[in-house]
Amino acid sequence: MSDRPILPGPGPIEPVNLREALEERYLTYALSTILHRALPDVRDGLKPVHRRILYAMRELKLDPAGGFKKCAKIVGEVMGNFHPHGDQAIYDALVRLAQDFAVRYPLVDGQGNFGNIDGDNPAAMRYTESRLTHVAEALLDGIDEDTIDFRATYDGTNKEPVVLPANFPNLLANGSSGIAVGMATNIPPHNVDELCAALLHLIKHPNATVEKLVDFIPAPDFPTGGILVEPRDSIIETYRTGRGGFRLRARWEKEDTGRGGYQIVVTEIPYQVQKARLVEKIAELMQAKKLPLLGDVRDESAEVVRLILEPKSRTVDPLVLMESLFRVTELETRFGLNMNVLTAGQIPAVLSLRDVLKHWLEHRQEVLVRRSEHRLAKIRHRLEVLDGYLIAYLNIDEVIRIIRFEDEPKAKLIAKFKLTDVQAEAILNLRLRSLSKLEEQEIKAEHAKLTGEMRDLQALLKSEDLQWERISTEIKAIRETYSKKTELGRRRTELADAPAIEVDLDQALIEKEPITVILSEKGWIRALKGHPEDLSKLDFKHGDGLKRAVRASTTDKLLVFTTNGKFFTLEGSQLPGGRGHGEPVRLMVDLEESHEIVDMFVHEPGRKLIVAATSGHGFIVPEDEVLASTRKGKQVLNVDADAEARVCVPVPPSANMCATIGENRRMLVFSLEEINEMTRGKGIILQRFKDGGLSDVRPFEKKAGLTWLDSAGRTYTLESSELKEWVGQRAQAGRTAPKGFPRSNRFGPAF
Repeated sequence: MSDRPILPGPGPIEPVNLREALEERYLTYALSTILHRALPDVRDGLKPVHRRILYAMRELKLDPAGGFKKCAKIVGEVMGNFHPHGDQAIYDALVRLAQDFAVRYPLVDGQGNFGNIDGDNPAAMRYTESRLTHVAEALLDGIDEDTIDFRATYDGTNKEPVVLPANFPNLLANGSSGIAVGMATNIPPHNVDELCAALLHLIKHPNATVEKLVDFIPAPDFPTGGILVEPRDSIIETYRTGRGGFRLRARWEKEDTGRGGYQIVVTEIPYQVQKARLVEKIAELMQAKKLPLLGDVRDESAEVVRLILEPKSRTVDPLVLMESLFRVTELETRFGLNMNVLTAGQIPAVLSLRDVLKHWLEHRQEVLVRRSEHRLAKIRHRLEVLDGYLIAYLNIDEVIRIIRFEDEPKAKLIAKFKLTDVQAEAILNLRLRSLSKLEEQEIKAEHAKLTGEMRDLQALLKSEDLQWERISTEIKAIRETYSKKTELGRRRTELADAPAIEVDLDQALIEKEPITVILSEKGWIRALKGHPEDLSKLDFKHGDGLKRAVRASTTDKLLVFTTNGKFFTLEGSQLPGGRGHGEPVRLMVDLEESHEIVDMFVHEPGRKLIVAATSGHGFIVPEDEVLASTRKGKQVLNVDADAEARVCVPVPPSANMCATIGENRRMLVFSLEEINEMTRGKGIILQRFKDGGLSDVRPFEKKAGLTWLDSAGRTYTLESSELKEWVGQRAQAGRTAPKGFPRSNRFGPAF
């Protein structure tokens, strides 16, 4: 007896290993999803459902110049003949092909409600109508000329195209997205004008690098516009590997509302972001107090996007407001690129930009060859028929006699005039009325024309150079049709090298308000609200007084320069309030007791400073290099043990001269070019002193002259012609200061 267990029910029953059965069935399902549902073909950029929709619409003769038909009829045709799946899935795919905010170059021309950018659903298929666009017509061009293969439909009663001829680079032009089993694809849309330029270059230079192709295709071009802020190096790497992403921001502008107020108007939002959901999300974040700078949001959109963002107060910087929104809302998104497509119709692979373009060109070459061979066969057949017609014309009486009186006229004609079967059949099928047209000249003219076309086609099939020349002509025609000068072809997504402003994550949520920072002689600091004019009534501790009053805002950084040559950085938003006497600066930074504050000023990115010590040493330093990120500060000017840092002054962009003055009241003027630019060090000697040390430095423009303030606040200026006495070389001792120069040996406030 067999050891096989007896199972209930009618037989035969075969035992199957469960693991093997599951693996086999899951693999079958995975392959089906990958090949027939989720991944597009690299040649025409379409998934099977889209290809079947376009083919069915062509079979229904829904040409761009023709009329519309109900989408319900189209969906029924697709489902009944080609795509045995749910009608709603087919209709959803059809709708997306018609949405100009979802597809860069729509393949379906829709009439009716096809949804909107807010995310509203389209009307039911019984209410909407559609037809093909010129782009879809280009994809189908030549499908009847044996350019592509057909396969049996799911029920074997019909034929469907394996791929479309695709006289349009649809994969990159319209992009694609899909999730298969174990893999996915996500390709953004691009500008056809740029794609054609890259294709023409690739035909001439088959070994062109991705870096060169990016010169023609700088980045994706989304149907909803926006501003792409991805760096070029990152874009090149993304296109080289076929994986990566692009940062996309909304387009906005500041609109004045009068009386110093303003509002932000968003005119374009990132691709695939639903506007209604975006507004809802912003409102939720406002309620959760995660957008303290935003006062209100409302949607005033009609035909175009118009999203209004109102700041909480008119003092809020619009750039800071938008940066805070970009960080927490979908006003900035990242569109991922995963160029996972089907090559050779059935092999999934992640391709680079160059490979995708090359596959499309190879497909167009194959289409051209097959189309030419098809046309050549037609011409040969017609020439054969024309040769027969010419024989019949020259022997018309005998031909008529044979047809009238012979029992087997076809065989007799073949034997009598040495005709082929095709020629004899064509003569027998002639109508009597056609005999009048069979004039020798007309037959010979058509014969000569077709013979010339046959020679051209034979030459084309033998020469790859001629083939690529013909393909280049076709691409140039596409480029002309969808040029950037046209409304459909213009680039919609703007490229930016970097975000408009770099804002600290913490500062992005700080409301910008004016403050006046008060620093006392003994190092106590506080921040008064606003910019009061009269500071004479300020209260200080006994024996203390005002050292510096700096007008700033809560979003500013303040730089503190001390006698040990260090810079410390204070945040305007973190300073103690104006009530009371404030707090000692030493509680905020690690400043030693033996050192004092030389100066304090608001940080201005990009500015340059001159720092100098009492020893007469100094140099120019970029202000961005003195920012300190910790309490310990940043050592910039190295000073000797018997000296201390004394001067920190800004360098005006137009300055070309420098004046120094010492405690001995000797002044020296020399060229600013003699001072080195450094980020840290002791520097070079600006002025030599036998007694005392350096007191002050002032860079200035020679044409404007040297200016200083006296103790009464009056301004004195010495013209360049009056400064000759003090002009010399760096490191000289100088001459006695001009008459009337302040006894403090200072030029006056530098900041």
